[in-house]
Amino acid sequence: SPLPTGQFAKRKKTSLWFTVSLLVVSVFILTIGLAATTRTENVTVGGYYPGIVLGFGSFLGIVGIHLVENRRQMLVASIVFISFGVVAAFCCAIVDGVFAARHIEPRPLHNKRCQFYSSGIGFLYDAYQTEVTCYTLNSKCQLKVKSNTCYCCDLYNCENSEQSSSYYEFLGVSSCQDVVHLYKLLWSSTVLNIIGLFLGIITAAILGAFKDMVPLSQIAFSAAPPPQILYNPAQQILTYTGFCPSAATISTYPSYPLPLQPASNFPGTSSTDISLSEETQPPSQSSSSYGLPPNAPALYTPTYFMPGEKPPPYAP
Repeated sequence: SPLPTGQFAKRKKTSLWFTVSLLVVSVFILTIGLAATTRTENVTVGGYYPGIVLGFGSFLGIVGIHLVENRRQMLVASIVFISFGVVAAFCCAIVDGVFAARHIEPRPLHNKRCQFYSSGIGFLYDAYQTEVTCYTLNSKCQLKVKSNTCYCCDLYNCENSEQSSSYYEFLGVSSCQDVVHLYKLLWSSTVLNIIGLFLGIITAAILGAFKDMVPLSQIAFSAAPPPQILYNPAQQILTYTGFCPSAATISTYPSYPLPLQPASNFPGTSSTDISLSEETQPPSQSSSSYGLPPNAPALYTPTYFMPGEKPPPYAP
């Protein structure tokens, strides 16, 4: 829909602001999600997938806002990618939030009740294992841990380790403080995915309304006036003011009189007859000026006879 130039610029600025904001949020989702995924070896959750999709959709939106010719097609593609990113952000927000709330218990970590085991320099954590003793209220048990592992005996069930809903060991960490960072990163990823969810919905709606807007100045510039057709009876031509210059020089040709039909009675030879007979002579010299070759036959001229005179006999 056409809009005034000032209002169109305002809508463009608003769309650009929301799209850039979504791009910034997407970068944070991608960064924090990757950090949470690579923090430990056995906890691989982290919603960084929405950051990729939302970031690509935001990039297409920024490019489409600045385009003139293919703005609508680019913004439609941006809306499609943002829509997929919104769905992915919703799913990842649920997964990260549920995992951080149910499978990580931060109280033993904050109370320094967890221990970190390292086999030392020169050993890989998956190639070297040892047994540590965990004490409970009623008994004690042995727990096999790998190198570079943070384990919490308070979360380990000596009778049945499979019943533990919370993770009691975290592999591939440099200290137990990494687990605390993982807990914070998961909640940060959840919050950012929720922000990306709502911001993506708003941005898609704004871009969907902006893709059909056109400034009035662009319409006035693109709409050329239709050509005006003028008829000039003096020159017997049609003049197109929109295509040809009005001052074009057109060559004119002199008009020649048509041969007159002979009258029924001619009282005698007069000056009119002499002039007619002179005019009916074959124009041999003028024929070359009309483009005829020099060996072309003479033009046919009708022969007039006096009243009562008979034409000569036909000779083949």
